[in-house]
Amino acid sequence: MDYTLAMYKSPDYEELAFALLLQHLVSIGYPPEILAYKYDPTFPTRGLVFDALYGNLLKVDSHGNLLVCAHGFRFLRGAEILHYYPNKFIQRDDMKRFHILNTLFNLTEAHLYACLVDFFTNCPRYINCDTGYKHGNLFMSFRSMFQDVREAMDHVHLLGCLKEKTLENLEKYVVKDPRVPLLLSRMKEVGKVFLATNSDYSYTDAIMSYLFDSTDGDKAGTAQRPWRSYFDLIVVDTRKPLFFAEGTVLRQVNTATGKLRIGTYTGPLQHCAVYSGGSSDVVCDLLGVKGKEILYMGDHIFGDILKSKKRQGWRTFLVVPELARELQVWTEKSELFEELRSLDLFLAELYQHLDSGSSERPDISSIKRRIQKVTHEMDMCYGKMGSLFRCGSRQTLFASQLMRYADLYAASFVNFLYYPFSYLFRAPPVLMAHESTVEHSRGDAGEAGAALAPWLAWHGHPSPQVRAAPQDSSGEEEDDDGEA
Repeated sequence: MDYTLAMYKSPDYEELAFALLLQHLVSIGYPPEILAYKYDPTFPTRGLVFDALYGNLLKVDSHGNLLVCAHGFRFLRGAEILHYYPNKFIQRDDMKRFHILNTLFNLTEAHLYACLVDFFTNCPRYINCDTGYKHGNLFMSFRSMFQDVREAMDHVHLLGCLKEKTLENLEKYVVKDPRVPLLLSRMKEVGKVFLATNSDYSYTDAIMSYLFDSTDGDKAGTAQRPWRSYFDLIVVDTRKPLFFAEGTVLRQVNTATGKLRIGTYTGPLQHCAVYSGGSSDVVCDLLGVKGKEILYMGDHIFGDILKSKKRQGWRTFLVVPELARELQVWTEKSELFEELRSLDLFLAELYQHLDSGSSERPDISSIKRRIQKVTHEMDMCYGKMGSLFRCGSRQTLFASQLMRYADLYAASFVNFLYYPFSYLFRAPPVLMAHESTVEHSRGDAGEAGAALAPWLAWHGHPSPQVRAAPQDSSGEEEDDDGEA
């Protein structure tokens, strides 16, 4: 539900969450001076990695190679990076040390780490150490700072203070889009629709009632359609990603009181009923569907997309709200990427006529400096931590996960409103490195037309607002009618 059906207004929502996090840290003993920090939406991006040993925020590619490294708000360069990471590389599977901040809720968390490191680094009361800060006989490690921030995140998000503040001013914090009820009603006409959310019923009911409230219907004298009627199945308290593994006990919710009925629910699916807990297996059983018959939409690359794909084989749709901004910059600053590509080609040409017997060694230092300059210029167009998807010509960890696990992705699920439900989404073919070195010659006009047809089928669509990730181009997705 969060960031899929219910989009939160940025940066208002992040500013609220950030202020609550600071207040909680002060309440457990952190210096009150940290309350002076304000949330800066231009600093964090999703997909960053927090190093709990050295307190650095890292941006890495799919292999763990460092793209950006920041200590607080200070970006490290050259020898400083080598001091912490001799190979400019991290072991991502070291989950106790490296923590990936992949969700939209993690934006405030990432910024908070930077603020705390910045404060303690510059505060004269504390002595800087490689793994933390010393104050008298006390030592605060970056790992303990991480634990405190995670506890604060749980307090703010799970214990309800953020939700309470949000419900007090829904117009300020929640986007109300009249297209949401329209799209869901159309979806329900052609298939089954279910809602699975980690939120409890009371919060879900308040948010969904706000999203589906139609004043136009009241003016026309017609009865307001309950939001639950738009779904065949509603499950709250899912505890994803546990929901995609063994799950929890499935219980029925008393919608009048919000309380759970005792005992495990074992009956058939009831219209407009609400359930708590359960698992993805239970959803399949209740709806009578499985595997690729389900298109699952979510905003969490790990908790929603990766787990549903690997555990159940569901088709997946990732909501990436940042995509609108990313496309805007990609379009307006296209000349920078073209310059990067030209520099790569020029670099290749320098070595074109050399082989293992050549003693000549081209001077490429000026080209490397220009590549670094253009890459930095591109990054700054997106924000202080750069693009969500790339750093120059290199893709980020988030981008690689999206390409691997999301069948479709877009800035909003509402984009489906502009496609027929029979639409066949196919991704343009992605060439491997060895394939891109060969230029296939065109035959007669008929062959050329056949070769161009897939490209025209994709790029010729009047409004490609939903994008297919490359794995959709494989034959395994075509064992049925091919419809999305």
